Amino acid sequence: MHVPDGFIDAPTSAVTGVVAAAAVAVSLRGARRELDERTAPLAGLVAAFIFAVQMLNFPVAAGTSGHLLGGALAAILVGPYTGALCISVVLLMQGILFADGGLTALGVNITNMAIVGVVVAYVVFRGLVKVLPKTRRSITAASFVAALVSVPVAALSFTLLFWIGGTTDVSIGKVAAAMGSVHLLIGIGEAVITALTIGAVIAVRPDLVYGARDLRRPLKLRVGGELVDAPAPETARPVAARTSRRTLWISGLATSLVLAGFVSFYASANPDGLEKVAADKGFLESAEEHANADSPLADYGVRDVDNARLSGGLAGVIGVGATVLAGTGVFWAVRRRRTAEAADASPTNIGV
Repeated sequence: MHVPDGFIDAPTSAVTGVVAAAAVAVSLRGARRELDERTAPLAGLVAAFIFAVQMLNFPVAAGTSGHLLGGALAAILVGPYTGALCISVVLLMQGILFADGGLTALGVNITNMAIVGVVVAYVVFRGLVKVLPKTRRSITAASFVAALVSVPVAALSFTLLFWIGGTTDVSIGKVAAAMGSVHLLIGIGEAVITALTIGAVIAVRPDLVYGARDLRRPLKLRVGGELVDAPAPETARPVAARTSRRTLWISGLATSLVLAGFVSFYASANPDGLEKVAADKGFLESAEEHANADSPLADYGVRDVDNARLSGGLAGVIGVGATVLAGTGVFWAVRRRRTAEAADASPTNIGV
């Protein structure tokens, strides 16, 4: 659902740009509370993984495809503030390097995907977690529902912006109905990918999943020769990790590289939900050529590499590498800022 330049007029794009910039600033401050020495490297990996999976368009219906937006996945794995930054980093890499999503529309895309998508997903997730049992299955189920809801809401957020500042005079009711229905189907794919990923990480390192930090394993007591859960909640203890952080990081990076460098070749070539709706409703022609259309990586291919499989694979690998480096750099800087502030506030640094 990457909005190109030309769909939304300049004043509306400028306002959303200001909103997006303010949201990123707030997220930078909020991420200082979420990130620590364990999660800072994971946040960069999450951004790279989302970049890779967004290359995997899957068919939905009537010649339409969809791809992961990633708001729910990022928010649940690393927290809502850090998650919003993850999606923003991905959108920035896609717009600058791959000419995917307009540059003047960057504020629109961040607003829809990094703000609305993340906030809606995390609110739904936290609401479900509060009423469901504190188990791995509950966390996974809540992530499924949160992802499913977030996608059509983000699509309707675009529809609202199009109603305010669309450059083509079309029936907004028809656009809203088409965007909502097709992105509900895309949301099902988003939910499956999100739940599978969250479930896989919880299985090996539940302590690194921000949304599962309250997850506890009850202490087992032997009663009458059988093991039963201890009734007192204060006896609960954190669920044990099954793999090291380094192993998880290497496995995640390898998976991202394989998805972007190899599996992406088999992604659906059908237009995504927004492009299909724009074509059907008559405003696709308003899209403008991307400012970076001559980028050597435009359209997820490497210029002067004639083999389509090799060209796309190399572009995917470069994108994953650039995103993990950019994301990790941002999150380490945020983490260092938090450490510096904590040191400045420590009693030993306060003069008498």
